[in-house]
Amino acid sequence: MVQVSPSILSADFGSLKEEILKLEKGGADYIHLDVMDGIYVPNITFGSPVIKKLRNITDVPFDVHLMIDKPERYIKDFADAGADIITIHEEATIHLHRTIEEIKSYGLKAGVALNPATSLDSIEYVLDYIDMILIMTVNPGFGGQKFISSMKRKIKRMRDIIDNRGLDILIETDGGIKLDNAKEIIDYGVDIIVVGSGIFEAEDVSERTKIFKAL
Repeated sequence: MVQVSPSILSADFGSLKEEILKLEKGGADYIHLDVMDGIYVPNITFGSPVIKKLRNITDVPFDVHLMIDKPERYIKDFADAGADIITIHEEATIHLHRTIEEIKSYGLKAGVALNPATSLDSIEYVLDYIDMILIMTVNPGFGGQKFISSMKRKIKRMRDIIDNRGLDILIETDGGIKLDNAKEIIDYGVDIIVVGSGIFEAEDVSERTKIFKAL
C-alpha cells in the first residue's frame, strides 16, 4: 500500500490546525511541509517557527521539503522544530554529502530531491547515505501544476537502480498527482506520493486522504 504525504501548501492557511487534524483522521502517513525561500524557488511560504507550532497539533511524522538555497544553514533549526524527514535539493547545496550527514546526525531521515531536468546520475555517490529520493514531477515553487509525463521513466529507472543494488531507499514523488493518474504513477514503483490540491480540493479532506491511501 502506498504511503500518502499530503502537502499543506494547498490547505487553508487560516485553519491549519483543523486541516491537519482532518489529514490525521484520514490516515495520512506524513504531513508534507514545503519550505520556500523566494530565492531557490520563486515563492515564499513559511519557516521553522511555524513548523514548531504545528508540531504541537499532531504526532503524524513531518516530511519537511526544503526548497531553499544553501539548506545547510538551517538544518538544526528544522530538526529542533520537529522534522522527522528533511529533504534537500541536490541543486541547492554545494556539499551534498556533508549536509546529508548533518541531517542524520540529529537522528532524522535524510532525503534528496531532484528537479525534473536533473539527472539521477547526480546522486550516484550519495545513494548509500540517504533514506529517500524525492522525484519532482513538476518544477518546484508552486502548487497546482500539471504532472510532467516524462517523469514516469525517471521513476521507473530509479526503482530499477534501488532494486538492483538492494538499497533501502524510499521513492517519493511530488507534483500534479491526482486521482486520475495516481495509480499509474504508483505502479512505476513509488513508495510515497505527495498530494496537495488533489486532496484539499475535495469537500471531505479526510475521506479523500483515505481514497488515496487505498490506491
